[in-house]
Amino acid sequence: MTTIPATLIVVDDDPEIRELLADYLGRHGMRALMAEDAEALRRLLAVETPDLLIVDLMMPGDDGFTICRDLRRHSDVPIIMLTASADETDRILGLELGADDYLGKPFNPRELLARIKAVLRRARGQQEATDPAQARLVAFGDWRLDRLTRELVDAEGQHIPLSGADFQLLQVFLEHPEQVLSRDALFELTRGRPAPPLDRSIDVHVCRLRQRLGEDAQHSQLIRTVRGAGYVLTARVEVLP
Repeated sequence: MTTIPATLIVVDDDPEIRELLADYLGRHGMRALMAEDAEALRRLLAVETPDLLIVDLMMPGDDGFTICRDLRRHSDVPIIMLTASADETDRILGLELGADDYLGKPFNPRELLARIKAVLRRARGQQEATDPAQARLVAFGDWRLDRLTRELVDAEGQHIPLSGADFQLLQVFLEHPEQVLSRDALFELTRGRPAPPLDRSIDVHVCRLRQRLGEDAQHSQLIRTVRGAGYVLTARVEVLP
């Protein structure tokens, strides 16, 4: 069987980084396309359907934040953000805008490759829905979710958009209903690797998922905070025909 290589678009204004990544990813069986800014990315997206984007945060013109925000209005393509900033606020904002993962500059290309493979595995697993133990349609609280199409629907029939990271986190909660999950457990189950020390990105993802579910941290009924322990999905999960 012939394996179709993953198509990636690298958006970075540094030509040396673009060339390095094009060469490195190409040698590892991936099809890497390059864009020096947001306008070049838009031209590529008009003719290409990438499997994943690697986006630098700090660029002239539309920066990585703007690119991520604009994409999330109509696309759930996985996004890995690159940042040279040591400010954790930048990473948190990127996650809030819908990025699936982030990596600081300078970075080891091998680590970036590992992150890419992990994000692609999660995305493809979600799209293919090959696990027979997971029903396609489930209900929890006043919501229902189609795992194949990623459609989240409320009691009035309104469809709520989910990014890849939103969907992955919701999947973990649905697979462990009424169980308290620590931040470290949630990070490892969603990212496929242990959480870095003092990392609080899971809190950002939980906050964004609560917003999708029409709740906030102070009045959340579906995803509750268990002080000193983590989070719990309080609703029962039912399989729909």
